[in-house]
Amino acid sequence: MPKTLEKARKAIAKKRGGVIEALHAKSRDSRRLHKAQVRDDRLVKMSEARRKRDQPLITRIAFFQEATREDENKPLELPAIQKKIAEFCHQHDEEYDEMKKARRQGRPPSAKEDLLRMKMEALHKEERDGFYLPDLTNEKTTEMLDRWDGNWAFLTNLTWVKIQASGRSAPASFPPQTN
Repeated sequence: MPKTLEKARKAIAKKRGGVIEALHAKSRDSRRLHKAQVRDDRLVKMSEARRKRDQPLITRIAFFQEATREDENKPLELPAIQKKIAEFCHQHDEEYDEMKKARRQGRPPSAKEDLLRMKMEALHKEERDGFYLPDLTNEKTTEMLDRWDGNWAFLTNLTWVKIQASGRSAPASFPPQTN
């Protein structure tokens, strides 16, 4: 949590003997407080945007963490990994079908349905071209994935790969490059 405003307020209070209530609107101190507030707001907004951008990858990693835990944290074979990738990519199919059936005939799809369709298409394209995930064939990576507690910084320690639908696996780097 940003602390610029707290620090500025404390410094001004110290300078003024503990009284901040009586500030002129255009004074240096009020401009300093305003600038600190704007900076804190900007940092919070950037943090929320980063968290929102990283959430799909966090969800993906949690899914594969659970998959390795089901298999007692043993490295998985490529066919098993491809099966889990397909399961992950098709997890929204039922919800999409329900939304499609609930829509009256002749009506355009809702915004939520469009977003879900675009998400599904992106997952299917990634599944075909190279699905980005931790290397679940590596024992060290599966052990580290089991210890992962949701912390973004910990993910740099894992080995990453892109697995194509054809079964070819290529090393990848973290964080993923977005194009």
